Amino acid sequence: MKKILFFAFFLSFLNTFYGQKKSSRAEEIRKQYKIPELAYAVVSSDSIYEIQALGFQRYKSSYKAKIDDKFRLGSITKTITSYIATLLVKEGKIKWDTKFFDLYPELKAGSNPEIFNITLQDFLTFRAPIPTWSYGNETPTQKEIKGNNQEQRYEFIAWFFKQKQIATDKQEWYGSNPSFVAAGLMLEKASGKSYETLVKELGESLNIDFGFGQPNVTDINQPWGHDEDLRPEKPFVNYKLNWLSSAGNVNCNLHDFCKFTQMQLKGLLGKSKILSEEEFNKMHLGFPEFSFGWYSEINENSGLKYSFHYGNPGTFLTKVYICKDINKAFILFANVQAEEADKGLMLLLAELQKQYGG
Repeated sequence: MKKILFFAFFLSFLNTFYGQKKSSRAEEIRKQYKIPELAYAVVSSDSIYEIQALGFQRYKSSYKAKIDDKFRLGSITKTITSYIATLLVKEGKIKWDTKFFDLYPELKAGSNPEIFNITLQDFLTFRAPIPTWSYGNETPTQKEIKGNNQEQRYEFIAWFFKQKQIATDKQEWYGSNPSFVAAGLMLEKASGKSYETLVKELGESLNIDFGFGQPNVTDINQPWGHDEDLRPEKPFVNYKLNWLSSAGNVNCNLHDFCKFTQMQLKGLLGKSKILSEEEFNKMHLGFPEFSFGWYSEINENSGLKYSFHYGNPGTFLTKVYICKDINKAFILFANVQAEEADKGLMLLLAELQKQYGG
């Protein structure tokens, strides 16, 4: 009995020692690459191997990082939108080949004829040949787009589709935020619910507290985002990011995003009670390079295939990498958007992948 107790104690000591060692390395990276707050996790479909929140909610402050701190997900929001779309298709409320102007015929007049036949699937897989647009674009202005959040998205897409330009160079896919804005409008029409309501209902089903916009708008004690000069972003509502809600405006904490990621892993392994393994595989890997909200690539070091996405909504950086073959996922959040910080996150990702066989 004494030997068993000693062995158990020894294992506990080792786990604590290596956990502290790994946390120490992440803290080194955080400091070296000037990341005010760094949060990361390594999960499988049913376990959390590591989860840490390090640093400070604001640069040069005493507001220490907390494990339940919320981060803007940026374009990782697209994985949430795609999952909601898959659920609505499964329920028969919309089809992958439903055309945008079948649901919004009143917007067809004046819109670019080149997009008359674009479908929900085209938008969600970046196969719609439309130009890019993001929160940095100067037009349209706030004065041109009226109404509540839902009405503003409608007005924005009405304006966008009237632009005569399309993506002229033939590509495999076209990474355009308005594709997901249009898809979000289609989901709203098909469900009879706002995008915010659809996300809230999904969160309730998964026990996840999804929010929108800057976390510090609703709670001053949440992390503040930072620009490349490490200037903290004061609480304010970015109306252009509201236009892009279904493309990149959701926020949540790391532990909650672990739940969303684990749900994706379970589905890819055929363990979901909601969608089939085939439906999850189509979502993540059904098309070359970019499927339904998910990029895919072969890791050059391990040869393993990953589905992944990343977000950069101005003052935050987020990354999620999922490897079905080893039943692992790696999640990294930072409350700063800078090239140096991005290098730090990629370094930490590479070290975690190496450590966990990815």
